[in-house]
Amino acid sequence: MLHNRSIGELAAILDRREASSVELTRHFLARIEALNPALNAMISVTGAQALLEAAVADRRRGAGETGPLLGIPLIHKDIFCTDGVRTSCGSRMLDNFVAPYDATVVARLKAAGAVMLGKANMDEFAMGSSNETSFYGPVRNPWDLARVPGGSSGGSAAAVAARLAPFATATDTGGSIRQPAALTGVTGVKPTYGRVSRYGMIAFASSLDQAGIIARSAADAATVLQAMAGFDPRDSTSVDTPVPDYGSALGAPLKGLRIGLLKEFSDGLEPRNAALIAAALEVFRSLGAATLEASLPSLPLSVPTYYVVAPAECSSNLSRFDGVRFGYRCENPRDLLDLYKRSRGEGFGAEVKRRIMTGTYVLSAGYFDAYYLQAQKARQLITDEFRAAFGRVDLLLGPTTPTPAFAIGAKIDDPVTMYLNDIYTIGANLAGLPALSMPGGFIDELPMGVQLIGPHFAEGRLLNAAHQYQLATDWHDRVARGYC
Repeated sequence: MLHNRSIGELAAILDRREASSVELTRHFLARIEALNPALNAMISVTGAQALLEAAVADRRRGAGETGPLLGIPLIHKDIFCTDGVRTSCGSRMLDNFVAPYDATVVARLKAAGAVMLGKANMDEFAMGSSNETSFYGPVRNPWDLARVPGGSSGGSAAAVAARLAPFATATDTGGSIRQPAALTGVTGVKPTYGRVSRYGMIAFASSLDQAGIIARSAADAATVLQAMAGFDPRDSTSVDTPVPDYGSALGAPLKGLRIGLLKEFSDGLEPRNAALIAAALEVFRSLGAATLEASLPSLPLSVPTYYVVAPAECSSNLSRFDGVRFGYRCENPRDLLDLYKRSRGEGFGAEVKRRIMTGTYVLSAGYFDAYYLQAQKARQLITDEFRAAFGRVDLLLGPTTPTPAFAIGAKIDDPVTMYLNDIYTIGANLAGLPALSMPGGFIDELPMGVQLIGPHFAEGRLLNAAHQYQLATDWHDRVARGYC
């Protein structure tokens, strides 16, 4: 079936004229129509536009042009601005917002010939670990519709896991690519901060947000990252450094690679999860990698540090949504203050309000030094310890999540417990490091992920290690019942 083919296999099918991009696009649109009502993975489906883009891709191929993404369908997380298409960020605040331009990520994938099928559901303004805070309702996990897919990129992850598209764009502020990838049995890649442009990506926490990819495999993710990565003068946080050929690095042998098992990740790990990590290490040893223990003593500070820094930046970034210029506006405001209060009160959901209030508090005159400044010092400690660790090892390995996917509603009323779901992923964001999650086995018939973290701009090394692991295992080929 076409939906079970890799990006490379689909491109070869298009090259051989065994199917057209229009036919491929119709196939995936039909799957979305049939399967999405139960999953709620999509906010918008752009079927007519997709077929027009596919026809253009077919004409480009007919004229002799080739490309690994030319004519390949995708889904964009609804945090990326898309010219002429609603960009809601999963919020009532932007339910009526139609972007007048394309984000750089969108523009680069469009230039590569990828065909947008629609926009994926997400936690409101990317704030959440379960995809339950969306104004459009929770996304459901294909492996068990009563469970969450993780967040905030849960719509992207569920869509790829259910084979509604070969790949999807996503964003990661504290684990929002890797955590849902782990809980739905797909591969998620968060590049180095600054490797992929943030221009046109609606901001949550500007020093932490990073665009990335959710795909079936590391090989597919490498193909997509090749098209997305690179310097963008419109993004002040974009790093002007050459982009290597990620695909050519995939086949390199792992002999001599040093993989560190993080002590802070393994201490107290649930036994079945620990067994999966041990099994992954054994696979890497069989491939020639050396494994050793590594330690980052300040890493346990990552969760409290993140939940000071991220809300502080959120309170600043979301101040622009005031009911005046664009977005949701309350009806019949009595005066300007009433307009601000009711537009924001009615337009934002509970989790977004909680983080805005927390951020405003830690930035206030009486608490800035006690909270925000201390958090930034802890962030620097974590960054320095990662740098020191990469003097001894090439990559760090550990779990992506503490547990498999939990039931919808199980943690939504307990924010602290919810926040702890990101305990293994936040550190990489604080340090701006590249990281990925790949399928590593099952607990109670639910997928679990193995996480790899690398030094800055080591995406090629991460993808190479993950690809070799996936050649030796078949976890990434497993599909939930009913979606094969």
